[in-house]
Amino acid sequence: MSETALNDENRLSRWMVLLGSLRQPKTGYMLIFGFASGLPYALLLGTLYAWLTDAEVDVETMGVFSLIGLAYAFKFLWSPALDRVDVPFLRRLGKRKQWIVTAQLMLGLILVVLSFLNPLTSLGLFSLLAGIGAFASATQDVVVDAWRVDVADEKATIDILSTVYQMGYRTAALVGGALALFMAERMGWPAVYMSMGGILLLVGIAGLFAPDAERSAQAMEDERSNLLTLREPGQLTPKVRALALGGVGALWLWALVTVLVFMVRSLNSDPDARPDSTAFVSTMGPLIVIATVVIPSIIAGSLEFLRKKGRYVLSVAEPATRASDTALDHGYRALILPLAEIIGRLRWAAILVIALVLTYRITDAIWGSFAYPFYLGELEYTKDEVAIASKFFGVGALLLGLALGGLLLTVIGRMTTLTLGALIAALTNLLYADLAIGGERMQAASDAIGFTWLTGLFGADERLSKLMLTIGMENIAVGIAGAAFVAYLSSIVAKGYSAVQYALLSSLTLLVGTLGRPALGQMIEERGYYDVFILTTLIGLFAVVLCLIEWVRIARSGRAENAPPPEPET
Repeated sequence: MSETALNDENRLSRWMVLLGSLRQPKTGYMLIFGFASGLPYALLLGTLYAWLTDAEVDVETMGVFSLIGLAYAFKFLWSPALDRVDVPFLRRLGKRKQWIVTAQLMLGLILVVLSFLNPLTSLGLFSLLAGIGAFASATQDVVVDAWRVDVADEKATIDILSTVYQMGYRTAALVGGALALFMAERMGWPAVYMSMGGILLLVGIAGLFAPDAERSAQAMEDERSNLLTLREPGQLTPKVRALALGGVGALWLWALVTVLVFMVRSLNSDPDARPDSTAFVSTMGPLIVIATVVIPSIIAGSLEFLRKKGRYVLSVAEPATRASDTALDHGYRALILPLAEIIGRLRWAAILVIALVLTYRITDAIWGSFAYPFYLGELEYTKDEVAIASKFFGVGALLLGLALGGLLLTVIGRMTTLTLGALIAALTNLLYADLAIGGERMQAASDAIGFTWLTGLFGADERLSKLMLTIGMENIAVGIAGAAFVAYLSSIVAKGYSAVQYALLSSLTLLVGTLGRPALGQMIEERGYYDVFILTTLIGLFAVVLCLIEWVRIARSGRAENAPPPEPET
């Protein structure tokens, strides 16, 4: 058979896989779960501040209130518990589904209760419920990400599930953002949060019927066998494992307590007693990353090295005889083995993977906080114009980009799409650089392709058309890159350890973006937006280089590019 015929056959096979994936029940539930993940995020960390503004809550209090978003940045701190702890009386629902349904029902109830409160007169209870809601929402994100990895197979591929998840998530952002504002203008905020809570309650009920990761009697027996394996000859001694678990556990506990104490102190009613949030993020943020990611990864990698070298290992089997022995094995499997597994599997490539995770989405993660100041302050567009260009047209373009991303993942492969997404997402920063110096090129492009004429039919002037074109092109690129990046992260983590590994990797992306914003804000003040967009373009191109290196690594490893997530090594 000729090479052309083989290529045509492979292309047809990929199209068949795509069509088959879209017909899978797992794909439909992935869309629902993606929507359920995006809706509370939009309502608690975005739209809620419009309600607080209408209720005449002061800006400083709203700034402190926004710290509930730390639940999303540090969600990996409690992700090990979600892998090992069962919800009372709900274990029969499934390993992942028990937490997904619980979080969705809790979020639905919280939103309904919020609808009965006055945020000005009941601010204490209001903020407490919002904080619990953010914690439940972040927990749902962790478990939904793990569910996506666990249920992926040859029919419902990880690439398609990742794309569908992103489409559901972004659709929820539109519903919880623009639609919620539209409803509030006509029905009032209590009706908005009552209806949104009802939607999440319905999703939670529907989630009862979703498939879960297969957990047969054989699978449970395999898990028990994995625990017993820890005490077989050739495995690290219990003493060494206990020291490692104690050290890593202490670091994670310190980080969790530090974040919780900061949030409690920040919600103090006395403004003078509140800590400086900027100083906390810039100083404690890196320390928390070092304590919870860097040092534990070094410890886990060192343990794998010692085990493979036969040092500090058991010469004979040493079965667990006490409850403390069993607790040690479970704790080690929950906290250390996910790190040891990914470090041991990737080896030195783990550095490449982490570097790629840190840089792939950093440009839009940092820039997003300054979008409205750029549109409203620098370019002097009106709020209505920004809403039309960003919220309505922009979200539509983003959904289009996600759809294109899913198609490209199936047709040209994961790494090709990942690299293409990084390239075009970086280059779209140049479009904003042009807007920063007048936007003559973007205006000429809008005129040349007929976009100005088309938007003019709907009442948009030339100035608005170039903003819409810029936002639209960027969002298409971000959609393609986002679909590819979620699929890539999902392919890196191992089934069985997916909750901890995915939460760690995704949190790194969010944390780095958060830490970089103060420096970027200072650069905007000193150098202006044009230089900032040139810098973010260069950072994005660095991610392209890392994508190419990772592409070569995967090709040399011999692992199929669109293969499902790996099983954990034992």
